[in-house]
Amino acid sequence: MLYMNHRNRPSGHRGAWADRPPRKIYWGRILACLAATAVFAGSLRPAQQTAPGTLVKPDIPVSQANRLPDANAQMRMHEQQAKKQDFEAANAERKKQIAEDSAKLLKLANDLKAEVDKTTKDTLSLSVIRKAEEIEKLAHSVKEKMKLTVAAN
Repeated sequence: MLYMNHRNRPSGHRGAWADRPPRKIYWGRILACLAATAVFAGSLRPAQQTAPGTLVKPDIPVSQANRLPDANAQMRMHEQQAKKQDFEAANAERKKQIAEDSAKLLKLANDLKAEVDKTTKDTLSLSVIRKAEEIEKLAHSVKEKMKLTVAAN
């Protein structure tokens, strides 16, 4: 015996869909979900921002991206490179002078130690005092050269 259900199908129908309740397609809900998803995705794009303090570069057209710099830009680049090379040369010269002065300082300090060892505890010669002053001046100049090297970086 066959009974009709609400979709006018026989309820005694057997097959893959026989035990499943009838389904209704709610096109309105589907369209509303799709619209909400599109709005949500669209609202996320402008909200994405870079971290504070970072620079955002504008989009450069492809025709201008591979363009050669003009004469003024080339001149500025050459000047920057020349300044950098001059600074590196001056810095290398300062480092060389510091190394030479440090070697001289070490030799003077060893000589001073040898002379102080020769004297007694109560006597100090004039040459020992002069060598100590020379060491002090040399050490001060080395210190100033080192400050110049570090401060310029």
